Formats: sequence, structure tokens, C-alpha cells
Amino acid sequence: MTNRVHHVPASATRAAESGCVVFGFVPFVVCFSVLGFCPPLVADEPALRMTPEVAEAGIRRISGKHLSLFTDLPPTPAVDELAEVFDRAFPQWCKYFGVNAVRLRDWHATGCLMRDKALFKQLKLLPDIVPPFDNGFSFNFDLWVVDQSSDYYRRHLLLHEGVHSFMNTVLGSCGPAWYREGMAELLGTHLWRDGELKVGYFPASREETPMWGRIKIVRDAFAARRAKRFPDVLVYDPAAEPGTEPYGWCWAAAALLDGHPRYQARFRTLGKWVRQPDFNDRFRRLLGADWDCLLEEWQVFVADLEYGYDFQRTAIDFARGKPLEPTGAQIAVRADRGWQNSGVMLEAGIEYDIVAEGRYQVANQPHIWWCEPNGVSIRYYRGKPLGLLLAAIRPEEPASGPCPFLAPTAVGLKATLRPKQSGTLFLRINDSAAELADNSGTLTVKVRALPSGPVGQ
Repeated sequence: MTNRVHHVPASATRAAESGCVVFGFVPFVVCFSVLGFCPPLVADEPALRMTPEVAEAGIRRISGKHLSLFTDLPPTPAVDELAEVFDRAFPQWCKYFGVNAVRLRDWHATGCLMRDKALFKQLKLLPDIVPPFDNGFSFNFDLWVVDQSSDYYRRHLLLHEGVHSFMNTVLGSCGPAWYREGMAELLGTHLWRDGELKVGYFPASREETPMWGRIKIVRDAFAARRAKRFPDVLVYDPAAEPGTEPYGWCWAAAALLDGHPRYQARFRTLGKWVRQPDFNDRFRRLLGADWDCLLEEWQVFVADLEYGYDFQRTAIDFARGKPLEPTGAQIAVRADRGWQNSGVMLEAGIEYDIVAEGRYQVANQPHIWWCEPNGVSIRYYRGKPLGLLLAAIRPEEPASGPCPFLAPTAVGLKATLRPKQSGTLFLRINDSAAELADNSGTLTVKVRALPSGPVGQ
């Protein structure tokens, strides 16, 4: 992560346009086709080298298959395993972008993990060509990371910068700012446990990711009524805003697109367009009619974001409901899902009677918590009883402002609704988007139109 754009030299840009790329500070040219190489890529002239002067200054090198890491930090397990972590990330990056890892078996980056930046500058391991940065910076095959007090965040920054190096040298570019930083955040966020690494990991708890804070960034902004609209994120320039907030929003966009079953497959093809100036336009055309759905699901995601957010269980079916039959409708609502489409269209100005019944599970630890549509009063979520039945009416023509899911109506056992606009009825129980998996059972909701009174009554 850095507070500046990750630059590619003009010579590299010109070479890329002609089918070649110049890598690193020492010129190295390799011909390539999109996501394919000939011959295998080898960076045999690293810009950062171990010299007698470097060694005498107390700098040591941690070596791996895909990374040589210079550091002034003393040996500790968390530091000495960083090259191994990087090596385990590399084939996962290849798989994500559809690149043949065998063809890239000799790909190698050189990095610096620095406690004392001044020392690295003095030794020319941090060249003057590198612009000022707070936490990390990458330049093709070379990267720099400032040491952190958190073992997790130190690894995260190394992987973040590694993703930039990978994309610049393998794909030929990192794409627009939101995608560049979003992918580095997505594929840098990880789980490292018992020698096994998983990148692209959605953290289950804050304790798994000390100092990372991306979820907090989004939640705090939403609470302060300054959440970013999705189109604003697409034109976001992290270089224009100091601090880590831009990275929180870029991560959130990538996390939603990569985790959501409706968008994931298409999102994972975007790497082929990173060198195209109309990247964002291509992305929007790729989504087609789902673009409007994404704008609403982004609002729901930002509003409900939690550690352990369950993308599968919170995916929304936006199909338009059908007019209510004269006899009414009976709807089964699952306790282990987010907003659920009732399939019923309610008309503006008509009163509807909503009646719910059933017994369902809203937790299973330390024992099963049974619940009815009024919710359980021993625990509240967002100011309402856990398990309370909620309703929202999505207009036939969604407005450009906040979507109806952000201000649901409490139904409980019974409520009367009079929609201001005709729209499809959606239902769910009140629970965290991260705690749906331990719910079970259904409740039954009956909907009927109330007879209208005499004219003038």
C-alpha cells in the first residue's frame, strides 16, 4: 500500500505498446502476448543487490523462489517466513488471473523490509527515483515495505506490493486506480495458519487482521453519512487523498465483486483489460442489466458490512413481483438468508395486512436460541430485537437515492403497510450479515389487501 500511484516508467509504457515491457530499474525486455509469455520470464538483473557495504551495515537477505527480501530487522519467525509466504501467494495470483505458473517459474521480485528507511537510502537500496511513501511502494520487480508492529499487517503490505509487481510485470499494467488498489488489497488480505496461506480471504474477525482496518473504514464512513457511491469508487484516485481510507473503499468494491455469486465470474475476467484506457466502460458493459442491481447491492453491502460477511446468503433476487391475488399470498421466509423476494407486487395507496407466524433458530451457541417473528428481547441488533421480521418495498423504478433496504419496516407478528410507490415486497429477519449461517428454519408470512373504505371516509 502507498499513498501514491504505482508508476511504470515511460519506457515501459512505450515498450508495452509495441509488445514488449522494460522491467525494473535495470533494463530487461521480454516479449509477451496477453496473459502469455515467450520465453519464460527471468529477472536476472535485480536492481537491489547484496554488496559488502550492505552486509556490513547489518542488512540481511531472506531468500525464496519468487522473492529476495533485504531487511534490517533481526531474525524472528514472523519475519523469516515472509519469503515463504510470498512464494505461497504467487501460484494463487497466477491462478486468479489465469496465468500459467509453470511459464513463470523463474519470476522473481526483490524487496526491502525497512525499519530504518534512512539507512536503506544511504545504501542506495531505496533509490532517489522512488517517490515518498508511507507504508509501501512497488516498481515493477522491486518493492519496498516499511516495518509494522503487527505481523499480519506486515505480511499484508508485502503481499499488497507483490500484487502490484505481479500485475505490472505479468499483465502489463494494474488498470485504473480502483482496480489496481482493489486487487492489491483483495489478494493481499489473507489467512496464514499452520504454514498454509489463503489469499483473497474475507476476514472472519478483527482479531485475524490486526491493524488492517478496511472494514472499520467503510463502517465509520457509513455511520458518518459519507459513504461512497459505487460510481464514485470507480473514479477514485487514492493518490489525491492521504491515509488509508481510499484503500478501504477500493478493497470493498473488489471484495463485493469477487465474493458475490452474481458478479464473481465476470469480475475475475477483468485482468485481460488492464491495459485498455476504456477499462471502466468495458466493465460496465460487461455487467449489462446487472449494473442497477450492483448499485443497490453496494448500498446494502456498505450498510451491513461486518467481519465474516456472507455473500452467498445475502445475495438479493431483484425479479419484479406479480400482482397480489385476490385471496392474498402466503410466503415462506428463511431465517438463514438476507433480503428475500416475496414474488408479490404491492400497489401504491392500498393497505395490506401482514401477519407472520413460526418458530425458528437465530443462534446455536452456547445453545439453540429459538425465536418468533417479534424477535428475542435478550439481544438487539441495530436497535431492534434479534430475529424480528422486517419488510421493505422496492419500487418498480428504483430511485437514485438510498435504497429501501436501508430503512426497513418492522413487521413482527403483524403490521399494516400502505406503500407510497408500487413495488415488490421483500422480507427478512433482523440479523447480522455475518451470522446467518447458524440460523435455521422458516416463518410463514401471509399478505392480503385490506378493503378500501367508502369514498371520502
